[in-house]
Amino acid sequence: MSSLSTHVLDAVRGAPAAGVAVDLYRGDRLLGTGSTDADGRVARLADDLTPAVYRLVFDTGGYFAQQRIDTFYPEVSISFAVGEERHYHVPLLLSPFAFSTYRGS
Repeated sequence: MSSLSTHVLDAVRGAPAAGVAVDLYRGDRLLGTGSTDADGRVARLADDLTPAVYRLVFDTGGYFAQQRIDTFYPEVSISFAVGEERHYHVPLLLSPFAFSTYRGS
């Protein structure tokens, strides 16, 4: 079975985004929750992923509200496919008015 981690970087501050709530779904079923640590990471969000399409939902609105910064994106949702058995890492580069992601290692 595959495992999953994530990392959120705040592009405005040029630093890790600590305290971002993250939920993991398969379809409409909530599989796990976490919050980024001081380094902006959730090291182990799931350890038993089977091949399927999953979705990470980041509470970016809550993160920016804590800093008293307006944001256009109250949440970021990233769907991705798990295929072969391996570790999957999904980074998020974040700012109040833009975001990007990629398949990490």
